[in-house]
Amino acid sequence: MVKSSAPLLRSLMRVGKKQQRSAARLLTALFAPPKPAPKARAKPAPKLASATAPRPTPKPRAASTVAPTPKPKPAPRAAPAALLKDAPAPGKWLTARYAGQSGQVLRTMSYWLYLPDGAAPPSGWPLIVMLHGCEQSATQFAQGTRMNQMAQKAGYAVLYPQQSLSAHPHRCWKWYDRATQQGGGDVPVIVGMIGQVLAAYGLDRSRVFICGMSAGAGMANIVALNHPELFAGLGLHSGPLYGAGHSTVGALGVMQHGNGARVDSAIAEVLERRPGFPSMPTILIQGDDDRVVRPVNQVHLRRQAMLINDLPAATPVRVAHKAGGRGGLPHQVHDVYRGRKLMLRVAQIAQLQHAWSGGDARLSFNSAAGPDASKMLVDFFGKHRR
Repeated sequence: MVKSSAPLLRSLMRVGKKQQRSAARLLTALFAPPKPAPKARAKPAPKLASATAPRPTPKPRAASTVAPTPKPKPAPRAAPAALLKDAPAPGKWLTARYAGQSGQVLRTMSYWLYLPDGAAPPSGWPLIVMLHGCEQSATQFAQGTRMNQMAQKAGYAVLYPQQSLSAHPHRCWKWYDRATQQGGGDVPVIVGMIGQVLAAYGLDRSRVFICGMSAGAGMANIVALNHPELFAGLGLHSGPLYGAGHSTVGALGVMQHGNGARVDSAIAEVLERRPGFPSMPTILIQGDDDRVVRPVNQVHLRRQAMLINDLPAATPVRVAHKAGGRGGLPHQVHDVYRGRKLMLRVAQIAQLQHAWSGGDARLSFNSAAGPDASKMLVDFFGKHRR
């Protein structure tokens, strides 16, 4: 396996120092063998509860465990502000653990939930689901993207599922796994979690959106394509195309070269499984200098979004050229409409590497230089409902 990935490794090592370190971490994350099962005294669940409970006492740790059923409503606790490292956005910052079925296996997954300050609209807050990338946690993703602050301004709840270390030693979502792509793996757990949160907090079911960064983008795409009735829109930042990979070596090949042979056929398989597939408005954000998930993936994702939304290849495209301006990077925005409805927005950002555009650069995989990807996502989502 290592030998077959050597050309990709050499390619990754030619990038600039900062991105080189990021690429190497992601490469290691994909090829890392599973960690041995921890001893009873070091189970992941107690460690997580201890880290998030208000007081590190045995009682809060016990209270953090979840009954082996997804039916009861979650009972989130207020997470310490220190987890965000900055003053948190006004509102509630909660954490809980969801338990649900993945095939015949009971799975648990931690999540964090942001609820804006103030009274919710009569229909409830709309919801954005945010999936982190490899080598990230839910709280790091929240801080890096500053999505909670954006959600407070725009009036959104935000849900951050967190991949467990037991599922992958570097918290990678398995977007390249064939069974996951077809709706298995973590997909039913994430979907069940979303349903539970929608019910528990009276959120607006007509305005649920999902997005992610890198591996999280790959997973967000999979969840949306398998459950299109649940989502009003999809956002993918630096993500791989859908339906390819099928192994760690294959995943690296997709990240570097895409997979032209799977672009059309993967979507054809989705449409065969889901006759009458509803539309899925999509925004794609990509850095032109990304050497980890190369821009060819955005080209392939664009084609897949056109296919899934039944948009002819000859559909007119509106192109806007944006100057970088103060603290920003020049970028192009390509919009595709069906009638008056914006169906696809493609943002190509010059000089951006494998990082969240306009994020908190103190954290890995974030670039302080704009445009602000979180604002772009919220602006796009604001145009849609299911």
